[in-house]
Amino acid sequence: MKKTTIKKPFDHSGSSFDSFLEEEGIREEAETVAIKRVLAWQLEQAMRQQRKTKRAMAKDLHTSRSQLNRLLDPQNISVSLETITRAARVLGKRVTIRITDARERSMRHPRAVRRARALQGVRATRPVTDAV
Repeated sequence: MKKTTIKKPFDHSGSSFDSFLEEEGIREEAETVAIKRVLAWQLEQAMRQQRKTKRAMAKDLHTSRSQLNRLLDPQNISVSLETITRAARVLGKRVTIRITDARERSMRHPRAVRRARALQGVRATRPVTDAV
């Protein structure tokens, strides 16, 4: 007769996704890809709102469609800031970049905000989304 073992679920309460990525040595790469995915998504959304085709967008940028496809490819992180800025300008948008403390990043998560307030003995008086 086989002996069945019951696995206990791993308690992830003390860890964060950022610490996991750090342990795996892929945090910078993951953040870079995430930023590029957001930028590509925002450019595509602006193109859709303006009903601008890739062909028209490439023409306005004075570039090829294949270059535009690289710009809109969420996995292609080798696109320059100049190219991203030019694309945003063609769509009537602008790019804003901000550098913040690494610690501040972890405080954006609503659970992290509640935990920080609990540690300070401050009771939340407004929704967490307003506090971030």
